[in-house]
Amino acid sequence: MTQVITLARKGQAPGKLDREQFHRKFIQSFVDPRFDPMRGEIAQLEEIAWRNYLDSRKAPVTVKAGPGFADPDYDLAVEWKEAHDKLLAAERRQKDPATRSRVLVICASSRNDGTCPGEMSKSFRMAQWARTALDTEEIEVDLLDLSLITSTYDHHIHPCKGCASTAMPLCHWPCSCYPNHSLHQVNDWMNEIYERWVLAHGVLIIAPTYWYQSPSPLKQMIDRLVCADGGNPDPSSTHGKDADKAKEIELEGWDYPKHLAGRAYGVFVHGDVAGIESQRRNLSDWLEWMGLIAAGQQAVLDRYIGYYESYAGSHATLDKDQPVQEEVRNSARAVAEAVRQIRAGKLVPPDARLRKPRPK
Repeated sequence: MTQVITLARKGQAPGKLDREQFHRKFIQSFVDPRFDPMRGEIAQLEEIAWRNYLDSRKAPVTVKAGPGFADPDYDLAVEWKEAHDKLLAAERRQKDPATRSRVLVICASSRNDGTCPGEMSKSFRMAQWARTALDTEEIEVDLLDLSLITSTYDHHIHPCKGCASTAMPLCHWPCSCYPNHSLHQVNDWMNEIYERWVLAHGVLIIAPTYWYQSPSPLKQMIDRLVCADGGNPDPSSTHGKDADKAKEIELEGWDYPKHLAGRAYGVFVHGDVAGIESQRRNLSDWLEWMGLIAAGQQAVLDRYIGYYESYAGSHATLDKDQPVQEEVRNSARAVAEAVRQIRAGKLVPPDARLRKPRPK
């Protein structure tokens, strides 16, 4: 039997920037002449930031993990611990039968009228129609507009770093890769987004098609949700980001917990030329992989709006397309009905009791 080499492979990452390279990057945030009166103070801040960068001060403020963790004495980043506690509270609320049913409606377009395009997206209009339909179904609506990362100051969904590919237990739930203060990887939106997914009983994604694919904010969110599918809720078990320890834990046996399973979903993908079918299938496959339950044929749709017509007139085309408008509303109504049936115990996947022979 061939022995599997499990030690983490090294040698890809470059060394740290030198002082001049760091300066050129740091000062880009202060090129506006209005900062000129504060150049001395900015230089002092730069020196502190340089030392923190050299020392890799990812999580400078920590708190002891405490009871319930593999290592109660382990120092957790305060940001992660706060997010962890919020997810536990959100899960309790979501499972409380006395709470009002809640659907997360996601507007996945990058476009809005507060940035370069100068016009709202068609996806946003559709999300509003979905919200109205859900309101009439007496469903609480949480509208997540992913375009805000293009138009809001220093507002980010930072990229996934691929911890799961090293070992699943290294991918923490919620993600512990951010913030990384030493690299100025801060103001990450995902901790709030994780909480909103956990609170939801159903999810409806409304997405345009960009070059045969999902818009980048949607794809960034999808990548960062990998921790919801098999992620480790206890960073103390891996001593933070100890790759070798995480490999050891996974090889001993990992159950790949599905933290968002059992919620209903709908998908409405639109485009103007090509690629809508593949994006709709990709989104549906992803959601079902995570254990979400499709709300029926009318909840998962792809439609062209103004096929091969001008971009400039696309909103006017949507104004005239009454069937598409009603299909968006029906998608929302179908998700609402699926949520009701799931919460009543009437909608259960036929294979729910079966154990996967190859979990991952």
